[in-house]
Amino acid sequence: MSELTPKVDGVAEAQLEKTTGPWREAWIGFRKSKVAVVGAAIVLFFILLALFGPLVTKEGINEQLMADRLQPPSSEYWFGTDDFGRDIFSRIIHGARISLSVGFFSVVGSIVVGSILGIVAGYYGRWIDTIISRIFDIMLAFPSILLAIAIVSVLGPSLRNALIAIAIINIPNFGRLIRSKVLSIKEDEYITAAKAIGMKDLRILFSHILPNSMAPVIVQGTLAIATAILEAAALGFLGLGAEAPYPEWGKMLADSKDYLQNAPWTMIFPGLAIMLTVLGFNLMGDGLRDALDPKMKS
Repeated sequence: MSELTPKVDGVAEAQLEKTTGPWREAWIGFRKSKVAVVGAAIVLFFILLALFGPLVTKEGINEQLMADRLQPPSSEYWFGTDDFGRDIFSRIIHGARISLSVGFFSVVGSIVVGSILGIVAGYYGRWIDTIISRIFDIMLAFPSILLAIAIVSVLGPSLRNALIAIAIINIPNFGRLIRSKVLSIKEDEYITAAKAIGMKDLRILFSHILPNSMAPVIVQGTLAIATAILEAAALGFLGLGAEAPYPEWGKMLADSKDYLQNAPWTMIFPGLAIMLTVLGFNLMGDGLRDALDPKMKS
């Protein structure tokens, strides 16, 4: 019986591999990557911080206490205070909600618009593809941060307009990615069979082509959230994003740049928050890429 057990286990494992779907295989591969798990843990930490952190922080994060201005880190103020006597620890936690919201919703907007344009361009081709592709090329000809500054300058400085600008500048990245996938998928046999039985284009696009194109979009979207957080911080630092008294991390850096020598903690902790969040999304994105890309599997 002891000799038969390995064979039975081997058959069971083989059957499990056959019945395992591609998304489950990707999940298994993702869990095996230590770097990806660390990145996911960092991202989950900041998400929980944004959701539940404000429940345990001090009230009145915008209240100015000039008697406590520029206090160093202590048991009362863990991360010290800024030039208006506001608790930096509480403001960073509230700022996590702002930065993550801007990163997530801007990328979702980019994915939705970019996917629609990319699918239409790749599936129909001809003059439609030419027009959409040239629009993408023109947008990509400008440095992303400069294009974002131009858009915010036209719309007006605000957190909402910064979110819109970040979403717009990322549309070409997702559009071209989806377009390339559609060009390779639309000639497959199952798409030809769907056309032969009279299936409408809209159903083919959203029932067959789009679901089979989502793997690279998920990876790119994860990495794009990190970029969006950086771009939001850059716009906030330049005074084109969140306005006072919003505790956005980039705005906090801008407000504390004059106190780097006398009160370095006012810049260190917001900078660490940005760095760790971006690092977490980048590590998680790399892990997703390795898990979802068949070429990366051993």
